[in-house]
Amino acid sequence: MDVMELKRKANEVRKGIITAVHSAKSGHPGGALSAADVFTYLYFEELNIDPRDPKKPDRDRFVLSKGHTAPGLYSTLALRGYFPREDLATLRHIGSYLQGHPTLQYTPGIDMSTGSLGQGFSAAVGMAVSAKIDKASWRTYTLVGDGELEEGQIWEAAMFAGAKHLDNLCVIVDNNNLQIDGSLEDVCSPMPIDKKFEAFNFHVISGVGAHDFEQLAAAFKEARQTKGMPTVIIVKSIKGKGVSFMEDVAGWHGKAPNDEEYAIAMAELEKEGEALCQK
Repeated sequence: MDVMELKRKANEVRKGIITAVHSAKSGHPGGALSAADVFTYLYFEELNIDPRDPKKPDRDRFVLSKGHTAPGLYSTLALRGYFPREDLATLRHIGSYLQGHPTLQYTPGIDMSTGSLGQGFSAAVGMAVSAKIDKASWRTYTLVGDGELEEGQIWEAAMFAGAKHLDNLCVIVDNNNLQIDGSLEDVCSPMPIDKKFEAFNFHVISGVGAHDFEQLAAAFKEARQTKGMPTVIIVKSIKGKGVSFMEDVAGWHGKAPNDEEYAIAMAELEKEGEALCQK
């Protein structure tokens, strides 16, 4: 898939995020929007998956460790064909299979239930170990937030992954520099992220533009080619990317747009989609 088509897909993912969170009247749009391009690249280019067979044994595994950004993952899965896109409007509703955090038991395409920050990373490490034991070819990917790196469990898992040379593990850090209470620096900075992962025996790929598909492609290719150690890709992103009034604003970490804000956001995304279709 060429870059322009990936951009169009990512724009549709963002529309789904806004639609879902607005319908739920709650949720986390900021971090879902910042990761929309990463979700798009993973599910339309990188991962060995089949929506017609969500549990196929040799599929690559993906764990959304920052589980609160489930609207981004759900929107991507729907666009990829795992379930109807119309169901995004049921997010967080009673009886819906699209809960506020990913739920393994109910949602097609989900490999691990997540929510408590830090735990998804550990689960991904366990999956990578399992593949090594079975001598299986599939890889494990996990997306973590930069604020999530403040969790001690992250570094316990990283230490184990590095010590066991899990070169079938790829960690993506969504580095948008904002968390629920403000900037990383104001809350509890985990910087320098690259040096920390280096200390835990990771191959580090930093300086990657989260919204640049060519840079993402190069980074994931390098990760696949790295042997003898796990890889972390640190992507520099913009929280709320794609919706002007949400971009780089910490307040949109966990707040749903009202009707007026929803209309403005969708109009912006529609305009962007039209422009992309003309290129």
